[in-house]
Amino acid sequence: MKKLLLSFIALIAFEATILAQQTKTVSKDSLKVNAPITKKEKEVAPKKDWSRVDLNKRPADHFVFQYGLDGWAGAPDSVKTKGFCRHFNVYFMIDKPFKSDPHYSVAYGVGVGTSNIFFNNQIVHIESNSSSLPFSDVSNSDHFNKFKLTTIYAEIPAEIRIYENPENKNSGWKGAIGVKAGILLKAYTKGKNLLNASGASVYGSNYIQKVSDTRFINGTKVAVSGRIGYGFISLHGDFNVLGVLKNGMGPTINAYSIGLSIGGL
Repeated sequence: MKKLLLSFIALIAFEATILAQQTKTVSKDSLKVNAPITKKEKEVAPKKDWSRVDLNKRPADHFVFQYGLDGWAGAPDSVKTKGFCRHFNVYFMIDKPFKSDPHYSVAYGVGVGTSNIFFNNQIVHIESNSSSLPFSDVSNSDHFNKFKLTTIYAEIPAEIRIYENPENKNSGWKGAIGVKAGILLKAYTKGKNLLNASGASVYGSNYIQKVSDTRFINGTKVAVSGRIGYGFISLHGDFNVLGVLKNGMGPTINAYSIGLSIGGL
C-alpha cells in the first residue's frame, strides 16, 4: 500500500511538472503573439510590376505648342536687340515608354520652330553682298518704328522623358531632356512704318518692307532642350550650340529660348 501511494504521488508530481512546462511554453508563445511587431517582422509589401501595367489608354502621340522669350547670347554691344523677342514652335511627337519601367520614355517627332528678334534703331542688311552681315545704326536717319529678323527652321526634336504618373500623363510632375536638329527654311527681315530722322512717318503707319535672304544665316541648327512641368503645361528652355550666323560672316551668337509648352509632355 505504501509503495502504491508513493508511486501515485510520483506520477502526480511528474504530470504536474509536464503541465508546468507546457503552460510556460504557451505563455511565452502568447507573449510573442501579443508583443509589438518589429520592423524585421513586418511584412514587406510587394513592389508594383510596372512592366505589366496596361498603357493602352495612354496616348502615344500628341501635339506640342511652345511660346516664349528669345535672346542672343554673346551678341556684341554693336548688335542692339530690344523688346519682347519671341518664338513660336509646334511639333507632332510620338511617345514610346520603356517596357521595363514606363516612368521613362523616349519621344521624337517633327515640327517647325520660329524666332523673331527685334532691333533698336538698327537695320540688319541680310541682302548685303559684303563678307559679314552689316548691323547699321540708323537712329539719326530714316529708320523703321519696328524692325525684326525672323528665322524659320524645320526641326526634329528627340528627348528622354520621366513621368511621376505613367498611367496618366496629365496628372503629376514630369520632365524631359533632349536635342533639336533643324534645317533653315526661311530667313527674312521685316520693317514696319518708316520714320525720318525727326520721327515723322514717311509712308504711313501701314507701310511694311520685307527682305528675304539666307546667305548669312546658319543653315543648320542643333539645340539642347529641357522641360519640366505638371499636367499638360511645362516650362521649357533651349540653347542652340551652333551660331546664328555662318562661320566668318559675323559675330559668334548663340540663340536661346525660354517659355511655356502646352500639350502632353
